[in-house]
Amino acid sequence: MQPSPASDRRTSVVDPTVPPPGRRSASGTELREPQVVGPQVVGPQVGGPPDEASARVAGHRPESRHGESAAYGGRVLAVVDGPDTADYTDAADYVAHTVTLRGVVRQRLVTRALVGHLPPAPARLLDIGGGNGVQALEFARRGYDVTVCEPDPGMLAEARRGLADAPESVRRRVELVQGDGRDAARLVGAGWDATFCHGVIMFVPEPAPLLNVLVELTRPGGIISVVGKNGPALALRAGLQGRWRDTAALLGEPGAAVPAAPAGTAGAAGPGRQPAVQLPPGDDPANVAAILTAAGSRSLAWYGIRTFTDHLGDLPPGPDVDAVVDAEWAAGARDPYRGIARLIHHVHRRTA
Repeated sequence: MQPSPASDRRTSVVDPTVPPPGRRSASGTELREPQVVGPQVVGPQVGGPPDEASARVAGHRPESRHGESAAYGGRVLAVVDGPDTADYTDAADYVAHTVTLRGVVRQRLVTRALVGHLPPAPARLLDIGGGNGVQALEFARRGYDVTVCEPDPGMLAEARRGLADAPESVRRRVELVQGDGRDAARLVGAGWDATFCHGVIMFVPEPAPLLNVLVELTRPGGIISVVGKNGPALALRAGLQGRWRDTAALLGEPGAAVPAAPAGTAGAAGPGRQPAVQLPPGDDPANVAAILTAAGSRSLAWYGIRTFTDHLGDLPPGPDVDAVVDAEWAAGARDPYRGIARLIHHVHRRTA
């Protein structure tokens, strides 16, 4: 089913209920165990929010450490890098994160990169796991027609709240669809001018099915945009925060307790870089790029996100936020800085 023209669309809201606010986590920290609890929706489930520790795994229900299916408890856990720590644990925490300096830097860097690669507006953009709609609103303001495919009703409710405050000319350009990204062909059709998947792949045990769908849904010549964790550089935040045991563990030092991670292809964003510990497949930028290429796309560019600010936790943006974003942009577009950034932004073009 193809989406209807933007002028005929109305914002769909599946569930106006927002989960109760969860606890705010310690600044700049993450969970030790890579488990995520996701919301249940009808049909298969995948998607995710726009950040490296997204507030849920886009509907995917991962296996627990003992191989049993993780039950939905109404909360979600963030990703891994150190003991007893979490960036955010539910939709409310994630929404709070988006207005911190780290959240603002991430969103603005992604936008700045994409405006150099997207076709001119109006064009049709699909945001898989678009969360509370921050990117969707930004590009709708720029004249694009954006569909968000998101499984979490709480996140969709947050997106609806954001849309309610936007001008009608922006609201009519955004469509919210509840569902699994892997089922997006049935839900929203194919032939999109660009597909986004930001901050989702680190939460799926195997990223290939979702990445393959992104390429499949994009028209030939269209753009695929994926943001994931930079696994080979995960020790940097812990070191800058003075969490030395975590740092040693993530660097694979003998005797350090290395956080458990599922098997994956070792690699890095840049040539010659090898991680000290085995990476989950979605945290390995080289693996992500290889999957996208094999699915029928070619790399146009890759960018680092948050080289200088990732360790700052919940620090709010200050009056110098524009200068911070400019510095992060310059670092994220060149070596050696982009290779040690917290996140990697892949921009590909579908070739066939």
